[in-house]
Amino acid sequence: MALKRFNPKPLQPPRPPALPDLPPPPTTTPLPTLTLTPAATHLPRFLQSHLNPSFTSRDLLRFLNSKLRHHPSFAHFDLHVFNWASTIDSFRHDHLTYEWMVKALAATDRLRELATVLDLIAANPCPCSDGIFSCARTEHIYRFGISAFCRAGDMDDAVKVFDKMRMLIDGKTDAAVYNILMHGFVKRMEHDRAVETYNKMVKDRVKPDVYTFNILISGYCRSGRFGAALEVFKEMRSKGCRPNVVSFNTLVKGFFREGKVDEGVGMAHEMIELGCGLSCASCEILVGGLCRRGRVAEACDLVVEFGAKGVLPEGFDCTALVEVLCAGGDAARALEVLDKLWVKGYKPDLIASITLVEGLRKSGKLADAHRLMERMLRENIVADSVTYNCLLEDMCKVGSTMEAIGLRLLASSKGLEADGVTYEILISGCSKEGRRKEGERLVDEMLDKGFISDLAMYNRMMEDLAKRRDPDQSRTARTTHR
Repeated sequence: MALKRFNPKPLQPPRPPALPDLPPPPTTTPLPTLTLTPAATHLPRFLQSHLNPSFTSRDLLRFLNSKLRHHPSFAHFDLHVFNWASTIDSFRHDHLTYEWMVKALAATDRLRELATVLDLIAANPCPCSDGIFSCARTEHIYRFGISAFCRAGDMDDAVKVFDKMRMLIDGKTDAAVYNILMHGFVKRMEHDRAVETYNKMVKDRVKPDVYTFNILISGYCRSGRFGAALEVFKEMRSKGCRPNVVSFNTLVKGFFREGKVDEGVGMAHEMIELGCGLSCASCEILVGGLCRRGRVAEACDLVVEFGAKGVLPEGFDCTALVEVLCAGGDAARALEVLDKLWVKGYKPDLIASITLVEGLRKSGKLADAHRLMERMLRENIVADSVTYNCLLEDMCKVGSTMEAIGLRLLASSKGLEADGVTYEILISGCSKEGRRKEGERLVDEMLDKGFISDLAMYNRMMEDLAKRRDPDQSRTARTTHR
């Protein structure tokens, strides 16, 4: 009997877990079927090519971050891939993948899906929490969810997530999480619920911080209960919590809103005495509040006083004060304030400087405007060509053409080159004053730079310059005749 030859079957590698058919992700705007279906069809192949069968949470995180997140066709399947991974027996999500998914859902305002993932975390905790203690990242992950619900104004769900988080974590909840909830309530003008959250915080023996009290102060001020805001400020200090610049700014603004201007200014002085530096917002509140009530002189004195004490914040913009003074016809006072600040090292910005130059021009103080423009250029505060040309034109009209030409040379050395309008203004001034040589020199420069369009324009300028004699030559001729 012939023996049959035994041919063993070739060994087959174990198949990777089967990927389920992925349905289209739920979106607020339905995606076109024709473009969505091919993507869903090719997604399993895409997963198999980038994830080995025994992938870990770090492998999945790397895939979500570097492969899926930026893919034009598969990026919106992030939650489906996350859920699919949960069905693999050999895989378990940890705080890395949980946090990535929660952040992605929170950033894109997919709140319904976010709530589902947070429930999944509660039902399937991170492997870090297999022992006695919970995962240290749980509170951090839930904080993103609470922030997303507060940002969307869904405060009821935010409270539910907050309560669920308190049951999952060990120890006390961080004050920052309470602050997120309180800020959400204040934004929606639900101040009573913000106070309830604060009371719960105190009951849970969580120490409030400066942000907690600032939120309460802001809420009371916004709801017109300024007296209660002051009580919170007192409580804040009695509990050893040091106020910051936001605390003072909120109260100063509240004082001005209540019409208590002197108290608001007094609060600013108290702020300085306590060593809490002024911010640009502090100065804007004070200057704006005083100016709106017609107390512009006090605003000037206050700014000068703060400058003398060296407490004005770096980058303080006095444009608003300069505008008010110039609009009231008191450009001289604006120049005085600017000079005193400048001496103390508070160099004005470009807008304030240009505004003051315009104010001085309109009030007929051309000499002051000229000196200010020269000082600006030396300090590398270069004005725009319109302001520059307008000042040169005014100077030429009053017979100061040579000073205007000198200003033009200084401006050119600082990068503010003369244009065709500049040359026409200066040549016209030379013509009126009979300064033929200087005018012809300017015409030649204008011709070299291509600002003269045709021969007729050139001839007209030269004829205007030839009509009047040079004043220096006229004086010489009269002396010789005598």
